[in-house]
Amino acid sequence: MVLSQYTKEFNYNFKLAAPVILGMLGHTFVSFIDNIMVGQLGTAELAAVSLGNSFMFIAMSIGIGFSTAITPLVAEADAADHFSEGKSSFKHGLFLCTVLGVVLFLSVFVAKPLLYFMKQPVEVVELALPYLNLVAFSLIPLIVFQAFKQFSDGLSMTRYPMYATIIANIVNVILNYVLIFGKFGFPELGIVGAAYGTLASRFIMVIYLWWLLTKKEKSKAYVTNIKFFVLEKLMLRKIINLGLPSAMQMFFEVAIFTAAIWLSGLLGKNPQAANQIALNLSSMTFMVAMGLSVASMIRVGNQKGLHKYFELRRIAFSIFLLAILLAVCFGAIFFLFHDELPKLYVDFNDSENLLDNTEVVSIAAKLMIAAAIFQISDGIQVVVLGALRGLQDVKIPTIITFISYWLVGFPISYFLGKEEAYGSFGIWLGLLAGLTTAAILLFIRFNYLTKKLILSNTNDLE
Repeated sequence: MVLSQYTKEFNYNFKLAAPVILGMLGHTFVSFIDNIMVGQLGTAELAAVSLGNSFMFIAMSIGIGFSTAITPLVAEADAADHFSEGKSSFKHGLFLCTVLGVVLFLSVFVAKPLLYFMKQPVEVVELALPYLNLVAFSLIPLIVFQAFKQFSDGLSMTRYPMYATIIANIVNVILNYVLIFGKFGFPELGIVGAAYGTLASRFIMVIYLWWLLTKKEKSKAYVTNIKFFVLEKLMLRKIINLGLPSAMQMFFEVAIFTAAIWLSGLLGKNPQAANQIALNLSSMTFMVAMGLSVASMIRVGNQKGLHKYFELRRIAFSIFLLAILLAVCFGAIFFLFHDELPKLYVDFNDSENLLDNTEVVSIAAKLMIAAAIFQISDGIQVVVLGALRGLQDVKIPTIITFISYWLVGFPISYFLGKEEAYGSFGIWLGLLAGLTTAAILLFIRFNYLTKKLILSNTNDLE
């Protein structure tokens, strides 16, 4: 098949993915703004936000991963014009996400004392605890928002979650500014001010997205007159069977990046702050790949509903190709500007912390080189995972992600990340190994399944 058969899909794929990318970049932008503003307070404060968010990332990964079960079910029902099936998928998904949000909040709240047993710098732990209290509560509106977002994505209405995220970001930036630094008569709360900003913005995000969806003809009937507690065991089981493995997939990946934060903490507050800078920059480019992953999930889910398996494979491959091209561009930017990008996060005019800030930037610059290399692996693994979710194939990919990140990646990070080995750079070599293994194995899985579906469909036609 000629290359144009794939590239002709680029325009539509990017139009579908762009609002998702912008919305997800919005989530990351909240963290980016938090980090830059908190970074002005000192490296201990920046490390504290990193440590507090390490708990949050794990909980968020479970909630966000679980919510992705809604998208392929709604996309398949939408393509097949089955409204009642689509509404049932959304309602049951919303119920389960709400319950999960409460459970995750309570889990993080109860797990806080673990910070003292993780051999992290004491001053960092003392700063992280009050921050974590408020940010943990924001998990509830965040996971509820995810249910609405994944439903909206399933209907190919990807713009509306983006609008909600933009509004939330504006609120977050304003509240951060006035509460972290005590502007316009507000108290100076430091990193706790950043937590208040995050909490408020996430509640506004949910309410605004629901309001938008009630105003659109395509979605209004889905999001109104919801009999929240009238539930069917069969649909609950279907979503749980899709959602739990998806949650575990995201958990295994996010957990290894969280482990990188903890391993960096063993090296000291400056390596931990440097790790946070590299991680924050990398997460921005990852959100572009995540947006393409959602597009992959939607389009594969649509084609599955139509039983057009040859088209399914062609469209998926076009998204894979687009992801690779973008990843190469991001990798080049990270490599060319690896010395300059980390300087955005620290204040070199702060003479008191100049030595710390110089060391943080030096370490982060080396990590950006590793981040540049793994852009391609990271991009491939996430878009292929999205395509597999569109096929509603979740169990084998869950095993693949566990093997890749925890049997391959983590041991390398642990052994090469020791101070006497390669330090922070060694930790990121482990991340690179895990992502590359996942990309290869997940692609092999998708290639096998789609060939099998095409062959099976051809035999049925004969």
